[in-house]
Amino acid sequence: MPDHLTIVSTADGSKTIYNALVGENYHSKHGALQESKHVFVHSGLEYFLAGGNQSVGEVSILEVGFGTGLNFLLTADFCVEHSVKLNYTGIEAYPLSAGMIAQTGYDEYVSPAIWQSFLSSYPSALSNNTLLNDTCRFNVAVTQLADFASTFKFDVIYFDAFAAVHQPEMWSDEAITHTLQFLKPGGVFVTYAITGNLKRAVKAQGLKVEKAPGAPGKREMLRATLPL
Repeated sequence: MPDHLTIVSTADGSKTIYNALVGENYHSKHGALQESKHVFVHSGLEYFLAGGNQSVGEVSILEVGFGTGLNFLLTADFCVEHSVKLNYTGIEAYPLSAGMIAQTGYDEYVSPAIWQSFLSSYPSALSNNTLLNDTCRFNVAVTQLADFASTFKFDVIYFDAFAAVHQPEMWSDEAITHTLQFLKPGGVFVTYAITGNLKRAVKAQGLKVEKAPGAPGKREMLRATLPL
């Protein structure tokens, strides 16, 4: 395990990783599991599907900040349970090892089949689009956000970068503009944060912005939809 990474517990009992080089946890200290479920699965994926998209039977997701893979694991578990095909791309400039992720204890939160398949297929996903199972595939683009390129557009974007106080470049107008070019019309953008600058940057790209209830420790979060 690299010296700058440490497994730590959060308020809901779930674990995350503290990155001493950045000076921040990968998830909220108020609860890694609660944050991932509320911000991304519930307020992002479920919100998108509830908007008349459930009948499509498949969803594509782009995550900025793949990190420990918790958002992906919970998303894959949800999609398998609800018979939704999943195509998932994460962006992560500094991917964790499978061994490090295995120490998080996230096997408690998803089915054994998904957990085991994830640990075995994760190394391959760092360079290829990889099957997790018959209905879910994923890949992790090992690159800086600014260098990420794709001709594919996504239904939902999970924006889960480290906080702006530690990585301001990830929340710049340029970074947000670059990210939102990969969102489909009718698609949903969600993040745990909400600031005036962020709202203005998202609105400038033509999205309808709303303040949604935040995860524990945050009163509000940002959710935005790109009109059809």
